[in-house]
Amino acid sequence: MTARRAHVYPQVDARAAGLIDLRVAPCPERATVAEALTLLRKRNVQALARPARKGLVLLEDLTRAGALGLEALPAVELERTVPVVTAREGEVAVRRRLLAGAAAVLVLDRLAPVGAVSRAAVRDAPGAGLSLAARLRARLPADALALLVELGRLAGAAGARAFAVGGVVRDLLIDGGPGARPDRRDIDVVVEGDGLALARRVAGALGGALTVHEAFGTASLEGLGIGRLDVATARAERYALPGALPTVRPGTIADDLERRDFTVNAMAVELASGTFELLDPLGGREDIRGRRIRVLHPLSFVEDPTRIVRAARYATRLGFALDRGTARVQALALRLAPYPALSAQRVAAEIERLLDEPAPDAALARLGAAGAFRLLDPGARCSRALAERVAALPPAIGWTRRHDLPASPLELAALVIAAGQAAAVRPAVLRGLGFAGEPHARLLRAVETVPALVARLGAMAAAPPSAQAAVLRDRPAIDLAWAWLIGHETVRERLDWYLDTASPIRGELDGEDLVALGVPRGPAVGLALRRLRDARLDGRAQSREDEVALVGEWTSETAADPITRKEG
Repeated sequence: MTARRAHVYPQVDARAAGLIDLRVAPCPERATVAEALTLLRKRNVQALARPARKGLVLLEDLTRAGALGLEALPAVELERTVPVVTAREGEVAVRRRLLAGAAAVLVLDRLAPVGAVSRAAVRDAPGAGLSLAARLRARLPADALALLVELGRLAGAAGARAFAVGGVVRDLLIDGGPGARPDRRDIDVVVEGDGLALARRVAGALGGALTVHEAFGTASLEGLGIGRLDVATARAERYALPGALPTVRPGTIADDLERRDFTVNAMAVELASGTFELLDPLGGREDIRGRRIRVLHPLSFVEDPTRIVRAARYATRLGFALDRGTARVQALALRLAPYPALSAQRVAAEIERLLDEPAPDAALARLGAAGAFRLLDPGARCSRALAERVAALPPAIGWTRRHDLPASPLELAALVIAAGQAAAVRPAVLRGLGFAGEPHARLLRAVETVPALVARLGAMAAAPPSAQAAVLRDRPAIDLAWAWLIGHETVRERLDWYLDTASPIRGELDGEDLVALGVPRGPAVGLALRRLRDARLDGRAQSREDEVALVGEWTSETAADPITRKEG
């Protein structure tokens, strides 16, 4: 076809004004979510603008707040900071801002808002993707890369589409710094189609141990030489209550990325074509460049408050910081605490993952500084003493592991947090971390009694070894670990001595030996064994013959029941 001279053709407006797809109205400062939704319907607009603050309150966020029962929340709490352009700026400038992750671009004409351009305007823009083939070849082990290629092939043969998602994609895009993990072995894959069927096909073709979770539409494969392969069906989520688990339905890869926690985790690499194109509709790559942790929408932390713990974990591991908007909506979510639908087990599971990081103290310190202990109880605070004890947590965890003490990192972290609270708040904080019944009572006793134990140990320099051991004997493992964490160097040395030297010491004589030497059966035998152990500790018995002589002395005493009368 050729153009006809003097023919009038329809023109495409390539300026910002021509891209507007969201009508806007001014945002009343004191409007609630319910009032804002009414205003949007009356004015037939999709957003409320605050141009002086470069802010937009989007219909989708107001609708989400209404569905969560937050109709009385001030609408401005949901404001998103967005880029601002003039009506005459070109399409490229708008597109660039949207591809960087902005939810929308506010368009002004003579300082007055005339509309906004949403992300949907460029979501399917050609050339938006980036091939990660070179990075995959350079950073992934050859067996992991071969597995991704085979996954793409098997999915295509089944009429499905497979995508690598989450951490493996994020880490491929991090150049240097603490977040670069080119040796990553675990891989997450999302499937547009039947994810469980693909997992079974992979297991059939490549082997490996397959674990299927039908209720969640997920499966795990181990034994493929890469660590663990997690396969999930692409899904969309909806939250009915703040803090509740979501309801899910099958969806597209776009739906799956939009349900995730942070933009840096909301990227995917398609596996079908062999070009390994990056899908980054929410600006994760730009946030990696800016070393930012950014949530996907203003109520992300309200929908799932455990994301607050994950934010601290990722920020610490990657050396990133929460962007300003994310810090603001995190504070909003914490103001709305408590969350009755949020189970203590979910919070505890996230804290345990945090404690498994290389720098759990830094991550916990971030949580404390943000006021995140309010998730455990609204009265919880982060005191200076608590912050100081957080720093001692990693070496204390290491100490318990070296001594093979059955005291978990979560128990120690719970004591660090609970001990820094007012006495009335401590029980609730421990319940907020999933402790109930006897474990709850044991931790409370540790908080209340171990400081006195530490003081007593510190004052026993002149006491015989048996007396020092008696103070620690039969104490729960968590008491010893907590005493080490809060104790000074002398206390720690005595704890080491007790576990390494004193605790393993036993007499050579056993119970039957004692009975043969005249000790009556029953409690007296146990007491005699303890006295022999103490004699060994104090150097009064160094051989079997010494022990026999001591027992002879005890049994020859004139008291009616010398063994039960005196333990040493």
